[in-house]
Amino acid sequence: MRDRKPKGFYYLDHRTVDVKYNIITDTFVTAGNLADSEPYLGRIQKQIGKFSFSVEATALDAGYFNNYLCKKLIEQNISTVMGYRRFGNSNKVLPKRKFQYVKESNVYICPMGCILSYPTTNRDGYRHYKSKKEDCAVCPLRSNYMSVKQTQ
Repeated sequence: MRDRKPKGFYYLDHRTVDVKYNIITDTFVTAGNLADSEPYLGRIQKQIGKFSFSVEATALDAGYFNNYLCKKLIEQNISTVMGYRRFGNSNKVLPKRKFQYVKESNVYICPMGCILSYPTTNRDGYRHYKSKKEDCAVCPLRSNYMSVKQTQ
């Protein structure tokens, strides 16, 4: 199980590709709940030992980005280009803590005073609260938080 991943039994296939010839030089299968970065250093050492590779540089996706891996690659003088994660709420939804919940009415009140009523619960059991379209049409926060769900 991993956050934001489907639930079930899965595996990961980790592959290493030689940049000069585009040949897969290593493939390694792990359980799906293992972080991408965990087997990486061991797999590099296995290839260095097996093929006598001189590893000068690597390119990795954001799943490999962590302090330990970066430190170990620097210690081995391996230049690395790595993707990064954009932490935080990238879809710019106004955070829940900015809303006030009114238990008696089962509604939320937005920072501008508009009421968000409860129309439905999703399949995962989460309640969704929605505002009226006309309330948000003239809201000064709208340009910063366009992803706020609305009903008609």
